[in-house]
Amino acid sequence: MLALSLLRTASAGPSTFSQSSKIIIRHASNGNGKPLPHIPVIRTLGQLRRWRQEAREKGLEVGVVPTMGALHEGHVNLVRTSISKHPLTVMTLFVNPMQFAPHEDLSSYPRNFERDVTLLQSILPLPTSPRQMRGLGVSEHESFRPSITSSGNGSSNGNNHDIKSSPLVIFAPTPDVIYPLKGELQDLRSHKGVEVDVRGWAEVMEGASRPQFFKGVATVCTKLFNAVEPDHAYFGQKDIQQALLLKILVKDLLLSHPTSENLHILPTTRSSEGLALSSRNSYLSKSELQIAPILYKALSTVKKIYESNENEIENENENLTGEDLISKSIKIILKEKERILSNKNKNENELVELNLDYIEIFDKNTFEPIRGKIKEKKNKEFIIAGAIWVGKTRLIDNLLIGWEIS
Repeated sequence: MLALSLLRTASAGPSTFSQSSKIIIRHASNGNGKPLPHIPVIRTLGQLRRWRQEAREKGLEVGVVPTMGALHEGHVNLVRTSISKHPLTVMTLFVNPMQFAPHEDLSSYPRNFERDVTLLQSILPLPTSPRQMRGLGVSEHESFRPSITSSGNGSSNGNNHDIKSSPLVIFAPTPDVIYPLKGELQDLRSHKGVEVDVRGWAEVMEGASRPQFFKGVATVCTKLFNAVEPDHAYFGQKDIQQALLLKILVKDLLLSHPTSENLHILPTTRSSEGLALSSRNSYLSKSELQIAPILYKALSTVKKIYESNENEIENENENLTGEDLISKSIKIILKEKERILSNKNKNENELVELNLDYIEIFDKNTFEPIRGKIKEKKNKEFIIAGAIWVGKTRLIDNLLIGWEIS
């Protein structure tokens, strides 16, 4: 279920930017001749830490939105929320090799850095005057530092530089920055170095289907939290297991940036057909896009069954079990698969392969599967989640049962 929405961070390759220019201020036009807002792009840990230190000295809160790039409206909503709540936001953009097993789609994962930057520029206010920005005070090269004039109270004022000139900064490191020990990062049997493993939570559902996924996510997010030191972090509900696992991680590791309470989960952004937005949706053909919302349909139908079961005073379904809910979801998906197969000779556009990975209903705190009569459960805050394959694309989704994201 991850996305670590974790985490999906994408690093632009060396061909995208000159490696001699470590911090990039991006300018563009909106088509009307007016410049779009600049967004500083930070590449190194030294730059980022100097930027973060200045924010700390000025008492400015920092939010972080970890991504793997290939941005969509779901990512944009996370960035918008952080910008609306905090003076400064760091969006990390790094495709994390460790969360991809050797047979998975690391090499083909969508990357379009220029498009991502343009999309982010579109949500920022237009600049009202030309900017004199030379490295935002975080350049690796001393010659790029803005001139600083010391004031009488010990504070400093830079004539050419204001950390708040851009509310958004992109941290787009290379793998060597995030994994300084280098070495093998996909085949973890050969990996040397630190791995973060949230045992007891990382082996089920998404962890069962993708055994090294959560280890990769937990490791890279720990590194990103250490690098950015955010006051708040934002993740999407689409990757609910990932987001809840990260809340457990920061609590168990005693992290203060962010705390578990300041790791926020925002509702899933969906298409008009209900499909959860995902970077991997770009893999889908037109015919596959028509089939893909079936997972949401299956989960939402079961949620309605549960809610009607809870709300009726005299209920014929008072013996409803977790197994019943899973079975009903699976039947909806299998029925759609049968429909596709029965129509394959009638319409070539229907030649879409649909396969079920899993459907599960589980406790939001323990990740324990819900079995037996639902009415007998003391804690009635569940998640129903699933994964399907549409063609060669794996899609995930989930709905909350008995609780809402606060």
